[in-house]
Amino acid sequence: MSVTPDIAGVSSPEALGTALRDAQYVASPELSTAAYLSLALSKPLLLEGAPGVGKTEAAKAMAGVLARQLIRLQCYEGIDAAAALYEWNYPRQMLALRQADGQAEINLYGPDYLLERPLLAALRNPATSLLLIDEIDRADQEFEAFLLEFLSDFTISIPETGTERASRPPVVVLTSNRTRDLHEALRRRCVYHWIDYPDPQLEADIVLMRASSVAQATARAVVASVGLMRAEPLAKPPGVAETVEWAEAATLLNAQGASWPDAFRRAIGVALKDQDDLSYLGARLPELLPGEAA
Repeated sequence: MSVTPDIAGVSSPEALGTALRDAQYVASPELSTAAYLSLALSKPLLLEGAPGVGKTEAAKAMAGVLARQLIRLQCYEGIDAAAALYEWNYPRQMLALRQADGQAEINLYGPDYLLERPLLAALRNPATSLLLIDEIDRADQEFEAFLLEFLSDFTISIPETGTERASRPPVVVLTSNRTRDLHEALRRRCVYHWIDYPDPQLEADIVLMRASSVAQATARAVVASVGLMRAEPLAKPPGVAETVEWAEAATLLNAQGASWPDAFRRAIGVALKDQDDLSYLGARLPELLPGEAA
């Protein structure tokens, strides 16, 4: 039985990798394969990795490649079903009651009073949207259990109006920073991929792609310096986005007359964003900064 992924013009993991690169996202062959299989098998894609490795950006790039609207559910501690599914517009319902003044019968639970939240919006538009469930590990286990039920059959029960079911499985990407372990049942539901920090050559390619003003030598120097910082026990090690922005910031300061070492030092707040990390590195920080970059 042949399986055709729901992605126009992409017939293989390699083709998807090329399409993602065209969308300004450099994906490893392993990530391209996992994303392709999730589309081909109509299964959610679970991306885990440290903050800043590009999990959310991968979902955004996939939405761009698929020409779909990105619907994002940002998880947080204490998130509940109402924030994810739907809510009734109570102020509008009350206004309708006052305006009617008992003169006419009003259906307060019609579509005009229903506020779609991400899960319901994706369920109603499975062919034109990509649902990103971002940082699922920040939600509690109760919400994770509820989400597992949603991913099992893609249905939502609204007591006042009935049950809504997706006409087809929507494209779903979940991300996790692994601050806690996810339930095994949720993992089994998904195609899984761990995103690590890219190797130096790949990260330099990302810098050059995202920051056209940065020279190749500068990109390599910044990547090498960031790699040394990530080897330290920092509270907030620089992510890929910080690598790109640090290279851009230093290039800007150098163009305005700052020497390369001084440009990198003055722009350090773009790469390291925690005072405890700066204090920990202390006098050793100059050793970790790039020297002559171009």
